[in-house]
Amino acid sequence: MASVFIPCEVFMTNPEQAKSESLVNLEAAYGAPSQAGFGSAVFQEQLDTAGDLRQMALEKYKYFVGDLWERYGEDAWMGPWREVYTREAGAKGNIVAELRGVQDPDAARSVPMILEEIEGADKARAALAAVYDDPAISELRVFNLGDGGAMSGLLVAGRRAAT
Repeated sequence: MASVFIPCEVFMTNPEQAKSESLVNLEAAYGAPSQAGFGSAVFQEQLDTAGDLRQMALEKYKYFVGDLWERYGEDAWMGPWREVYTREAGAKGNIVAELRGVQDPDAARSVPMILEEIEGADKARAALAAVYDDPAISELRVFNLGDGGAMSGLLVAGRRAAT
């Protein structure tokens, strides 16, 4: 069984701020925060401007996998882990095209799960675009993940500039 993990890192000046409509729609399409290790989940995390998006992504990956991380060992989960796409600074976002353009063969196999093989695919793509194509997204990275066997997927992490 393949898995897809979609975190959304958003820097907010007010951590108590309600979720935006676009984030609510993304969560409706891909699921609430979870430690299920399979399926998909959306995370919103406050990260200061000096915070490392790669490190935050890895921490959310470990959290998502939950108890399975310890059961199968870090080596199982870190084998497939790698950054497969980085949006150029200042580039106009088009997350759907960016995901479809992922060149890494393992990661590319997971793209249809996110974009096509999901209930309400049109709404899911629109939700992805609303969050990740927003000009306020100042950094975007995509990572391959999995256990090298039953689980594979992508982690999409974006940083929103402070508002």
